[in-house]
Amino acid sequence: MSSPSRRSSTRQSEPPQGPAPVPHHTLARGLTTRHVQFIALGSAIGTGLFYGSADAIRMAGPAVLLGYVAAGLAVFLVMRALGEMAVRDPGAGSFGRYARTYLGPLGGFVTGWMFVIEMLVVAVADVTALTIYLGHWWPEVPGWVWVVGAIALVTGLNLIHVKVFGETEFWLSLIKVTAIIAMIAAGLTILALGLQVPGGSHPTVENLWAHGGFAPYGLWGALVSLTVVVFAFGGIETLGLSAAEAEDPGHAIPRAINTIPWRVLLFYVGAIGVILCLAPWTTVDGRSSAFVQIFDAVGLPAAANVLNAVVITAAFSALNAITFSIGRMLHGLAEQGDAPRALARTNGRGVPVAAVGFVAAALTVGLVLNVLVPEGVFMLVASVASFATVFVWLMILLSHVAMKRQIARSELSPGGFPVPGWPVASWAAVAFMVGVLVLLGVGSASRPALWTGLVTLVVLVLAHRLSAGPRRAARRNT
Repeated sequence: MSSPSRRSSTRQSEPPQGPAPVPHHTLARGLTTRHVQFIALGSAIGTGLFYGSADAIRMAGPAVLLGYVAAGLAVFLVMRALGEMAVRDPGAGSFGRYARTYLGPLGGFVTGWMFVIEMLVVAVADVTALTIYLGHWWPEVPGWVWVVGAIALVTGLNLIHVKVFGETEFWLSLIKVTAIIAMIAAGLTILALGLQVPGGSHPTVENLWAHGGFAPYGLWGALVSLTVVVFAFGGIETLGLSAAEAEDPGHAIPRAINTIPWRVLLFYVGAIGVILCLAPWTTVDGRSSAFVQIFDAVGLPAAANVLNAVVITAAFSALNAITFSIGRMLHGLAEQGDAPRALARTNGRGVPVAAVGFVAAALTVGLVLNVLVPEGVFMLVASVASFATVFVWLMILLSHVAMKRQIARSELSPGGFPVPGWPVASWAAVAFMVGVLVLLGVGSASRPALWTGLVTLVVLVLAHRLSAGPRRAARRNT
């Protein structure tokens, strides 16, 4: 049996002639602080913000801004909990491995695979969205061409080197950030100059309370909107998976996480707040992006094309980050014995080739099923992503609580980057996540997400129990 130190020393020495007797399992540390910060920045800015905000606005009216503030604060605490664990142990598998370490093997298995399922479903949705957006410009091109091209491109980018992924995400995120800042600036200019927008609406801050009040559906409307709002932040936990490949995780991870509060205020509260001032919230019909109103208000002739380009960038960036995150989670699961051992193998550049290839294959199968399976059945399966997002965040929080209890018992030494307001803030975040899961079951539209998620959870628990024997046998043979 080869020890981790033996494998590490083999990596650093001259490569042997012929095939290596033991596969490499080490990820390369190639992400700079700049890369990590923009991975964190871009992971929470996707189609959920550009298109999902319309549904949230219709549920709560202007009070949706409170929902984004509350959800943003809770997500910040989740990321601080993840950050404290990542700075202590910036290894492969991130929160899947932390759940295993602090909550037990079942916790690690369920958390890791729930995240993989969540991200695969979201990835299928992003590829489907890309075909729609690109079809807007080139309707004569068959959709499958865009599907094949998108999967091939993100797979290729993720197979070259982690620095290529980091650099790609940096520029894609920069485009998204620049677009949102430009939209906010345009909206503020319209408000400051008192310009008229198409349709005769008068841009004014009074639009926040002049059409049925700030909370037209009361507190309940704001609460129900959380079931949509929280998923706009889905994928932000990808930042934790980047710790294993960051050149200086102790510096990069805290810096990236500490930018979350101002990002929430600027890109969510700021952008949506400006939109709600430009025109009555009642004009948002949910059939298109609420952000298009800013382009129309500016009178930009190519408004539709500009928005289309931004959303294509957002969807591709999300797909790129998802391919990275699933590959790294599968690599971590394989190292723990919770996935086929071959998925832990990396090439000479430290890329988990088999895991990335698995993602490409799974995406292809998922997209074929999207076409063949009846829409109602596929949407039911896809709804597990809604449950899984909050479930993974909850497991991160509970893993952190278990770690802090070990510190309190002097079983672990206190680490750097502690969660602010511990323990009150952490338990408040746990209560928030449980509350969102309850809200999923209350609303008739979101109830399938809860039941599908619970069924998936039961299946994963059974899968863990059934695979316990083979895992033990594999460890004995290692």
